[in-house]
Amino acid sequence: MASRRSRSRKRLSAWGVANLALLLVYTIVALMVIFTMYSYQFLDFSQVNVIYTVVLLIVFLLGLVLILLKKASRITTVLLTVVTLIGLVTLFFFKSTIDVTGKLNQTASFSEVEMSVVVPADSEITDVSQVTEIQAPVAKDRTNIESLLGQLQEEKGISLTPQEVDSYSEAYNKLTTGASKAMVLNSAYMSLLEDDYATKIKTIYSYKVKKEITPPTTDTQTNAGVFNIYISGIDTYGPISSVSRSDVNIIMTVNQNTNKVLLTTTPRDAYVQIPDGGNNQYDKLTHAGIYGVETSMKTLENLYGIKLDYYARINFTSFLTLIDLVGGIEVYNDQAFTSWTNSKYSFPVGNVSLNSEQALAFVRERYSLANGDNDRGKNQEKVIAAVINKLVSVNSLSNFSNIINGLGSSVQTNMPLPTMMSLANNQLKSGQSYTVVSQALTGTGSTGQLTSYAMPNASLYMMTIDDNSLATVKQAIQDTMEGR
Repeated sequence: MASRRSRSRKRLSAWGVANLALLLVYTIVALMVIFTMYSYQFLDFSQVNVIYTVVLLIVFLLGLVLILLKKASRITTVLLTVVTLIGLVTLFFFKSTIDVTGKLNQTASFSEVEMSVVVPADSEITDVSQVTEIQAPVAKDRTNIESLLGQLQEEKGISLTPQEVDSYSEAYNKLTTGASKAMVLNSAYMSLLEDDYATKIKTIYSYKVKKEITPPTTDTQTNAGVFNIYISGIDTYGPISSVSRSDVNIIMTVNQNTNKVLLTTTPRDAYVQIPDGGNNQYDKLTHAGIYGVETSMKTLENLYGIKLDYYARINFTSFLTLIDLVGGIEVYNDQAFTSWTNSKYSFPVGNVSLNSEQALAFVRERYSLANGDNDRGKNQEKVIAAVINKLVSVNSLSNFSNIINGLGSSVQTNMPLPTMMSLANNQLKSGQSYTVVSQALTGTGSTGQLTSYAMPNASLYMMTIDDNSLATVKQAIQDTMEGR
């Protein structure tokens, strides 16, 4: 009998040691959860973070008491194991959120363009050392061109003095017609060349110019629950940090106090005054993007007389691949059309289901739509909203890792995580859905009647802004911001 009691005490002692070890692991996990939760403002609404902290503390004290009293050992083991697993799952989601926002913010801290020396595709020149003359629009892109030539001097000891031309388009035309032998090319301007430009030139030297972007400072409007976000949609196969034209230009005005969101679309062809690299000259809005996202923001700020607090850039080519990861999306199409670039895609009126390839055709189309670029902007808004709705659904959890990686390569934003969490917590606290209203700036389009600063010799389609439409749009933004 004494021997049996001795073995029982040993088993209890061993169980007690195991529970102490489990309590130690639980304590470490709980402290990590609490530290991360308060550091990044997770669950900071309706006292949920405080309640979670109290629960974690109660479990710790209960586990410690039961271990010291040597009671309910099995229940203690189960309790500590379950709550530790819950804590680990919580940490996983916290860390995943931190990681994805880190990716979104990382590329927003800089922009980059690839500067190249190119020659005709059939040129006998195969190395940059063979170049004796080169053309470049130094007056319009001095900083990037001088960075390229400086790197060429430092790396290869080659000194080139460029011959001035009015634009990259002019340099390209001279290159392809045999009037010149080499030119400098900025990757941001490639979309301004003819569609098959890649078959007519070859690159013999390239250098990436990286520019640091100053992060935004906290704004009183944001603290008051009212802010503007610039959403820029680009269509490029390069990295999300690459400078490029902005084909989608949406201002999201959010008033958390009234739970209202106003989406304002400005057509890419709108004829506007572009600061910075645009030299305050008039051009189509999409060209503002080739001088950097900051220039696009300043252009719209000047146009509407507002401050844009943050921006989000979306690369549609890679962003839409997320559609397949979330199992496709459904949008409402209010006018039947067939894709002008790919006739195999036709979209009837009503709810349409889209995979990534279909969605790309849907958001790119403008020629087959009644109101051209304005209608395309509306379709892009629909797809963005549908993807976001799918991303926050429970069904997306099974593909969480792939979706996180996809977001990191297709979206960039300068909105920091604490601000994102503050906005999310405010929404969770209120529990109210937002009323979303859309509007679009309108005007009169024409071809060859207006001069483009970036492409002065080209006959381009551009839209003269209607003054009444501009006044109406500006008033709607102000009304939303002021809660009217």
